[in-house]
Amino acid sequence: MDLFLQFGWGMMKHSRHLVGSWGGGTVVLSPRDLERTQLKNLGQDICGLQGGRVLLDPQFYFPRSDHRRLTAHEYWPDNYETNGFFGGAGIGTMLQSLLDLNRAVGSYAFILPGLMATAVGDDWIATLREVCEGAVALDADIPMFATIALGSDVVRNMENIQEVLEECEDIDIAGAYVLAGHPNGDYFVEDPIWLANLLELCAGLRLMGKKVIVGYANHQLLCLGAAATNTLCSGTWMSVRLFSPDRFQAQREDETRRRTAWYYYSPLALSEFERLSLDAAHRQGVLNQMQAPQSYNSTYAAPLFSGAQPTSVGFGETEAFRHYLQCMHHQTAESSRGTFDETLTYHRQILDDAETLIQTLESNGVMSLNRGFGKIIDIVRSALVMHERTRGPVLRRRWAEL
Repeated sequence: MDLFLQFGWGMMKHSRHLVGSWGGGTVVLSPRDLERTQLKNLGQDICGLQGGRVLLDPQFYFPRSDHRRLTAHEYWPDNYETNGFFGGAGIGTMLQSLLDLNRAVGSYAFILPGLMATAVGDDWIATLREVCEGAVALDADIPMFATIALGSDVVRNMENIQEVLEECEDIDIAGAYVLAGHPNGDYFVEDPIWLANLLELCAGLRLMGKKVIVGYANHQLLCLGAAATNTLCSGTWMSVRLFSPDRFQAQREDETRRRTAWYYYSPLALSEFERLSLDAAHRQGVLNQMQAPQSYNSTYAAPLFSGAQPTSVGFGETEAFRHYLQCMHHQTAESSRGTFDETLTYHRQILDDAETLIQTLESNGVMSLNRGFGKIIDIVRSALVMHERTRGPVLRRRWAEL
């Protein structure tokens, strides 16, 4: 499984740096956060790096969005009419404008616009089909990915998941760009049905021969490697690590007020901590157990483990964000193994290891609280059990071809 960078506010330097340091990588550009000229310039910069590639997320989840930066783009319709837009000339004009923008920024594939589904009914299915058929008619000679943006209640509904899969089997696309809303906007999802159904959706698409890119992901979704998912997309702030649809409906000028300094100090514990927690770990002599292994190739957090009190050394947001994404880059690459059973064993082992380390840290007074993984380890375990029972037999047979 690959990691793509989900672009968010303030990620220009991070994107250039990480793609350069990795010797390649893909950035999913965000019209919400970049004007047209910025999209083109950053796209050209990334594509100019060795192995650098870009995609463009149209973010057309809510056609009547009032987000000023997003709706200012040329492809956004001035007058949207529910009944006539997708069945008439409107969608064709929009698709052509989006294709032109994709070519201008250097996209290697075309993520098609897609509406946010609060329910999967005939209208939403018809819109998905019309968009895909309209895009194919452009004869653009570029892989096309349907946007499948689902609200949290839709993800929880297995009947809805099966309806989406049934429709995707009949449309001529290379893959899907999957976005799954989190219940209550929580960072970690404490619902095994939600997670099991997301595994089902990704596995179903992969078994059709479609590629699957899951956007707005944090490390809870590493388990999607067990569904042969191709890619997770993640970024710096929480807003690009979970799919929060309201970000695309109105400007969130107060967004910075919600930012909290949580850092992925301990990837082996799958947990994020505030910096003060590291001082406690230092005092109790367990700090080194929180350090990422050398195989992760992350030097960004090295000052924290130099022997000095962690809060006394130079370490800021830049290093914290890059450390998180560097660790995710390694962990996604490890999340899919040679066989389905080997992959399941791997994910169960990292959950066991994380649980053991979390218990050790907590017994020494090192707590993660809101970003601790301990509370959802059994959620992931449960989802993997359900996934194995529903998709295990066919995934075992066909894993090598996925």
